Amino acid sequence: MIGQTPAALELDDIQRGVLSPRPTPYAATYILFRIDDRAHGRELMRRVSAVVTSAADTTSPLGETWVSVALTFHGLKALGVPREALETFAWEFRQGMAARATALGDVGESGPENWEAPLGTPEVHVVLVALAPDSARLETAVDRARPAYHALPGITAIWRQDCHALPTETEPFGYRDGISHPAVEGSGIAGSNPLEAPLKAGEFVLGYRDELGGVQAPQPEVLGRNGTYVVFRKLHQRVAAFRRYLRDNSTGPEDEELLAAKIMGRWRSGAPLALSPVRDDPGLGADPRRNNAFLYEQDDPMGFTTPGGCHIRRGNPRDAAVAGVPRLHRMIRRGTAYGPPLPEGVLQDDGAERGLMFAFVGAHPGRQFEFAQSEWMNDGVFFGAGDARDPIIGSNDGPGDFTIPRRPLRRCLRALPRFVVTRGGEYCFMPGLNALRWLGDLKD
Repeated sequence: MIGQTPAALELDDIQRGVLSPRPTPYAATYILFRIDDRAHGRELMRRVSAVVTSAADTTSPLGETWVSVALTFHGLKALGVPREALETFAWEFRQGMAARATALGDVGESGPENWEAPLGTPEVHVVLVALAPDSARLETAVDRARPAYHALPGITAIWRQDCHALPTETEPFGYRDGISHPAVEGSGIAGSNPLEAPLKAGEFVLGYRDELGGVQAPQPEVLGRNGTYVVFRKLHQRVAAFRRYLRDNSTGPEDEELLAAKIMGRWRSGAPLALSPVRDDPGLGADPRRNNAFLYEQDDPMGFTTPGGCHIRRGNPRDAAVAGVPRLHRMIRRGTAYGPPLPEGVLQDDGAERGLMFAFVGAHPGRQFEFAQSEWMNDGVFFGAGDARDPIIGSNDGPGDFTIPRRPLRRCLRALPRFVVTRGGEYCFMPGLNALRWLGDLKD
């Protein structure tokens, strides 16, 4: 609330993976577990509570290395969390991502019936995420976490996805990624846009006041406080198709790069169109002090520089005049590439699986992740563009369109195919460290 002193975040009880920026470069892995024995599941919670790093630990014995743990709704039930407590969780989380597929645009080839097993099924109970500056230290972190689940026959590892962030910080389509992140009051971590005021802690951590002045937290308090919701999604990227579309709809190499920038809202170097509208500026793109320091409303309300329908403006309209209040839909976003990069210049698909493991962190899965996905990515009404969808990740099951405002005539791209296909995902709850211990001490 305006005029209130922000509550101090209890960083020693918040998992480090919630708030801490990731190192560059880094390697990561996602490991999914099924709980077949309730007692062993509770023992797992007790053990991982000693492995997970808190947000108060800015360094670990292994450097920029940490482990995070989250649970699905099915996982909480498998642990025997009382029904009256389960009913206090966000209803979207209780339903699960597969049940929310239509609202999210996960239909057709992105539908749950086509997801990679066991994603989206009741089999997934626990998600362990380990992160380190390189593969060697990652395996050391996994080895350190392994005793937490090793020799527990009632715990079964059912899936693993290894990921990486390159020194170039680029994702499979070739754009610099991970540039924009909000400042959270009380975290001590600066946001990437000095023109954006810090957001209330309750937007991202349960148990604190949010932008509307409310406090959300599952009950009992020891379970909900200092936790958060995390949405994990595996997204396959059709890199060759994206390259061919750019080539086929441009007049030459320079126009191809401009077209790529207009679709994303940034040049591939990370330089934003808002600050470099005519040509790429790799020095700007690589400068974290400048590459996200911009707004839209005063300099570009009509989108002549940064189109209203481009990917980054949809994901974060900033101060632009749109339907909705952008600050209520902000999220902490982490994207980590998986699979081998497609060699530069190759225009034919090689059949390899590549894309992003995407993680959204927030205290309000409905008005944050789901709103942004359904209203901003898969619709255009919020900025006056009808049913136009995001040109990068929109669920274009038929030909999609993308309009680039331009004088004297706008430029229209037709027949946009689907460049990103959902391979699966999970809605998870990432408890605080005290909550992990509480889960471990549950009794029947």
